[in-house]
Amino acid sequence: MPAVFHVTLITLIKDVQTMTKQTCLALLPLLFSGSLLAQTDVHWGYSGAQGPEHWGALAPEFALCASGKHQTPIDIHGAYATSLSPLAPAYQAGGSEILNNGHTVQVNYAAGSQMHLDSADFMLKQFHFHAPSENYIDGHQYPMEIHLVHADDQGNLAVLGLMVEEGAANPLLDTLWAAMPQKAGEHQVLATPVNVADLLPKSRDYYRFAGSLTTPPCSEGVRWLVLKNPIQASKAQIARFAAVMGHPNNRPLQAINARVLVD
Repeated sequence: MPAVFHVTLITLIKDVQTMTKQTCLALLPLLFSGSLLAQTDVHWGYSGAQGPEHWGALAPEFALCASGKHQTPIDIHGAYATSLSPLAPAYQAGGSEILNNGHTVQVNYAAGSQMHLDSADFMLKQFHFHAPSENYIDGHQYPMEIHLVHADDQGNLAVLGLMVEEGAANPLLDTLWAAMPQKAGEHQVLATPVNVADLLPKSRDYYRFAGSLTTPPCSEGVRWLVLKNPIQASKAQIARFAAVMGHPNNRPLQAINARVLVD
């Protein structure tokens, strides 16, 4: 996940003693909508001295990138069969703005769409793209992965991962790519809000595991759900995203350690 809100959240936490709970909660929609952009002097990337293998040493607040035991992405395999609750997200047209933050292309989502999980409602804040995929399934890496980022009213995060395989052109991606900003820092308001539900496969079977943000500061405690069935995008659509990024934007696989994966 991109760092649009990560360092901003850290800054706010430092000042939490001077805020009321109501004030902190009121700021959450701004954080996750992208209205508050992260301000930091710490630069990170996907290659060289600022690449993933160095993230943990770039700043003290990034230490979990190196020391964390529940880091994402992972190779999803050997999941235990359980009775996971059916996944029934309630999404509506709300994708209102598309931006290029230099690490990914992200679509910010208006309030009103949610996913019920663990007796709480997690509101969809944004979705974004990685090419190639960050997570693997049974040793297989896909050419693209989409992350749908949700937060409950306490700031707890849940990410729904969606794999993309090469195949037929995807109509919703055509709409988004037509407005996709070509340079870092640019954004574009979408003339007609898009509905991310149009991206989801018919089958909602999924894997679940405890994980982290996949970009600095690599914070843990993130609920990860990854759909088993991929969707399709054309070779040209995948290549167009990669060309705008100018480089792969996937973090390498992390150790599963003592985690239990379920499906």
